[in-house]
Amino acid sequence: MLSTSAILRVLALINAKLSLFVNGRKDTFPLLKKSISEDDKVIWIHAASLGEYEQGLPIMEELKHNYPTHKIVLTFFSPSGFEVKKNSKAADVICYLPLDSKKNVDLFIEATHPELVIFIKYEIWPNYLSALKEKNIPTFLVSALFKENQIYFKWYGAFMLKALTMFSHFFVQNEKSNILLNSIGFNNLTIAGDTRFDRVSEILDRDNSLNFMTRFKQEKFCFVAGSTWPEDENIIIDFINSNTHPIQFVIAPHTIKRKHIESIKNAINKSVLNYTEIGDLTLENYEVIIIDTIGLLTKIYSYADVAYVGGGFATGLHNTLEPAVFGMPVIIGPKFKGFAEAEDLVKLNGVQSINNAIDFKEQLNSFFESEKLKNSTGHINYKYIKEKTGATEKVMNVITSILRSQYS
Repeated sequence: MLSTSAILRVLALINAKLSLFVNGRKDTFPLLKKSISEDDKVIWIHAASLGEYEQGLPIMEELKHNYPTHKIVLTFFSPSGFEVKKNSKAADVICYLPLDSKKNVDLFIEATHPELVIFIKYEIWPNYLSALKEKNIPTFLVSALFKENQIYFKWYGAFMLKALTMFSHFFVQNEKSNILLNSIGFNNLTIAGDTRFDRVSEILDRDNSLNFMTRFKQEKFCFVAGSTWPEDENIIIDFINSNTHPIQFVIAPHTIKRKHIESIKNAINKSVLNYTEIGDLTLENYEVIIIDTIGLLTKIYSYADVAYVGGGFATGLHNTLEPAVFGMPVIIGPKFKGFAEAEDLVKLNGVQSINNAIDFKEQLNSFFESEKLKNSTGHINYKYIKEKTGATEKVMNVITSILRSQYS
């Protein structure tokens, strides 16, 4: 019978993402051997993918500032996180997490010999946790979110429930998670909130200026659609083609493959160009820009009067907090259940959920026609985020006390 790793190696031959998943892990141990010496002090942070990285980033930044002599090792489970952030300056060593076998666990912990470990949100790896507990290494679960349907709260979840006992402390996002953990005997926890709110709040302190957006927006109303899928784009393009208001449109698709970008461009009957075509062109003559590259969306949102966040008609809603922090109305599709901040902001009316093109037209036109409505709706989003910041400080207070006790 083939092992899990053997099965993955076979599947990697026919699947590009699995190929990254498998082949990327071949570099982990050589990289650790080259980068970490026996005398290094190490803090290990593990994130499943890109979303968890964003949650962990405020803590990594604080750790680098407070403990400059420590090396931070950042591991990813998914290629969609590692491939995007493998060159980040947030950590000293960035690599894939080896699969959770006893052999891999022993080799990894021997190579990194961490003094403290942080897992983000949902990451529960029994063999790693057991080994860390055995070595008395403080291990935290940060921005944790627990729900009734998870295996820990089922009669058949004893194995995974045992894994939870290996954590030194839980930092949970909300009271519901606190109650659920209490119900199965856990009291070593703090309701800290979600560190993503600290992360997005920091965006306001950055330089978000983009020369091309300043030239493109001028003094006009600007609509930005980010991380869109075809279902979103069909609705937005229909609106653009029939629009008679002086609105500047930016579309940043989730997929930036050339064929898809060209299909969007060809479907628009207004003056349109791709970001990579801009050069020194006079952008005042264009009504639509399609962003055919990555890494610009957050700054582009800062120029928007209204934003649309994609995925709510497709596989899953993308990040609504990044535009919301700039204090603007946000429009999304109908599938937002399970995205806590979207659920909250829909109830508060800062985020508007639409079901079809008619809804979209009504919402966008209402914000265009009433600056008062636009501003009051946007303020709901800004206020919501500001009131939820502070999780990083709560986490760091505990971590700092742990590290101090180790050296006292």
